[in-house]
This record gives sequence, C-alpha cells and structure tokens, in this order.
Amino acid sequence: MNGSLSGQLQEGGHHLTQRVYYEDTDFSGFVYHARYLHFFERGRTDYIRLLGVSQGALHARTEPADAVAFVVRRMEIDFKSPARMDDVLTIVTKPGDVRGARMHLNQTILRGDDVLAKAVVTVAVINGLGRARRLPDALLARFTGGAD
Repeated sequence: MNGSLSGQLQEGGHHLTQRVYYEDTDFSGFVYHARYLHFFERGRTDYIRLLGVSQGALHARTEPADAVAFVVRRMEIDFKSPARMDDVLTIVTKPGDVRGARMHLNQTILRGDDVLAKAVVTVAVINGLGRARRLPDALLARFTGGAD
C-alpha cells in the first residue's frame, strides 16, 4: 500500500494532501460546499486504510452479523474560508472518543496554515444487518493506539 497516495499517519492522526480540481468548484470558482464532504470522507477512508483496516474485508464477512461497517451518524461542519481551484489542501483526521459502537473524529481542512473547514464527525459501527455493534477489540486497539 502506497502511503504517499493514502497520506501519512502523524501527530496522533492522519494527514492527506488533495488538490482542488475544476469539478470541485461552483460557478464562483470556489469549492462547492458539498465537496468538502468528499474531502472529509477521503481523509477518514485513508486514515482507516493506513491503520491496516480493510473495510472491504470487514464488509465481506460470511455471516452478516459478524460484518463491520462504518456509517456517518452525525457531522457538524464549520466553514471558515473558501478553497479555490488548484489549491493544495491537507485533510487532517484525528480520533476523539472511540468506544462501544461509536467513534468521534475531528477533521480539519487546511491550505498551508490557514484553516478552511472543521468537522466533528460521529461514526456509528454497524453489522451487515444494519444493527449497531461494538467495535471489535482488535479494531478498537488500532484506533486508540493500543496493541492488537
């Protein structure tokens, strides 16, 4: 797995670099507000990937009750300043409270040192039947920095 494509684990979290493309902008030339959701999602997905968690393998478990999936339950976004086409952004994802069937993640989108947007995300852990389930201990250890 190529860390340069998936970002880097650092400072107790994850940093992912993304460029703003024309498709990310609206008629004003600024990033369309809904595109920030895409940037935040990429940050969370690559953070989980670099923790060594294969979401595809978790979803594909034979017994649906044993499957593990992560779904956004709540997201609060504070837009501070707009991004523009060709900007290079850093999406920072840091774990907050991780326990039981929920994870709280803190995410920030930066352009250099300028904070463009911040999000507090609550992720629910569910099984293949769509029911809440506890995060398995081995996965909990990866998110909290403990040993497997």
